Amino acid sequence: MKISKILQDKRYPALNFLRYVGPGLIVAVGFIDPGNWAANLAAGSQFGYKLLWVITLSTIMLTFLQHNVAHLGIVTGKCLSENATEHLRPTISRIILGTAVLASISTAVAEILGGALALQMLFHIPIVVGSPLTAVLVIWLLFSNSYSKIEKVIIGFVSMIGIALLLEIFIIPHISWGEAVKGMVVPFVSGKSIPIIMSALGAVVMPHNLFLHSEVIQSRQWNLQNEAVIQRQLKFEFFDTLFSMFLGWVINSALIIIAAALFFPRVVTEINQAQEMLIPLLGPAAAILFAIAFLFAGVASSVTAGMAGGSIFAGLFSEPYDAEDPHSRLGVLITIIGATVAICGLSFLVSPFNILIYSQVFLSIQLPITIFLQIYLTSSKKVMGKYKNVWYTKWLLLLIGAFVTILNVVLVVETF
Repeated sequence: MKISKILQDKRYPALNFLRYVGPGLIVAVGFIDPGNWAANLAAGSQFGYKLLWVITLSTIMLTFLQHNVAHLGIVTGKCLSENATEHLRPTISRIILGTAVLASISTAVAEILGGALALQMLFHIPIVVGSPLTAVLVIWLLFSNSYSKIEKVIIGFVSMIGIALLLEIFIIPHISWGEAVKGMVVPFVSGKSIPIIMSALGAVVMPHNLFLHSEVIQSRQWNLQNEAVIQRQLKFEFFDTLFSMFLGWVINSALIIIAAALFFPRVVTEINQAQEMLIPLLGPAAAILFAIAFLFAGVASSVTAGMAGGSIFAGLFSEPYDAEDPHSRLGVLITIIGATVAICGLSFLVSPFNILIYSQVFLSIQLPITIFLQIYLTSSKKVMGKYKNVWYTKWLLLLIGAFVTILNVVLVVETF
């Protein structure tokens, strides 16, 4: 019996949720992008296993926000961008969505740069050459495949990243699992660790992912007029989001564990540096595995950044994302080409590491705007009807939004 038949067979109700798995994994890619790799390697190399709790906390916050914005997409049948255009004044919505497009470009800078750095590690290709190559591959993936195919490609990329990192862990001779478990649940804060904590937390919740999740969750909608279908959607979306965020937590935790076991207390501040340090410790095979995983992370997250840019731009015209639609395609091109031009121009002036930092700073500025836009829309009875946020959900989201806002403001101040 074919897999698709099994999933629809009422004799296998436990497997029914697998039909809904996918949108969360698309979003989870942004949770394991090159910016996260840099923050996690810095955390593990400087503080060992002590900052693993940051990944746990950030994953919990991210799960609440992504779960909430996915509800918006399910209930309204429209993404965050489309809802902003419909329910806000035109001037306000255009300003907000304009900054969101810029945030997607900023995100794509880090993602495409990650792919270029991986090509440099694997084949010694210069960044000014690797960035356009990565961009061409990403545009081809987005324009030549339907969403269902893109989803399968992303799931494959996430699987390869996870497998590569698990292989890395298995060949590391000495990992203190007791300290790792303690670090996951016991907070550790010191004066020197605060910048790393802020970077790790700030790199997890990203504005483009909130727009993207509300868009791609609609790939699982069939009949929004049927109350039972909506209820089933809401139920299985939670499992999809929870499962996907858990995978992101595992991969990010694995990066800190690898850095803690191999590099601590030698500080890692560059991705290339981490790869070079692996060679004398574990041999060339480990360094190649690391670079391959990083390449998949860079390409996969670049694809999702392009999709987010296309979705936001199409929403300005009250349209859903569609790879065949001119507005969606233009949004993708603006995001990917804009990021590539920025990388090639900045690479002659600043180091790749600083490019990553400055791209994250802009995200930090825009993120509160997206979070509070989401909370406003999901708390509105006009938008969500009876599915609007209940009072305690609204206040929990506001607390998370306020915490992330304060965190990102401090990150911007510290950076400059």
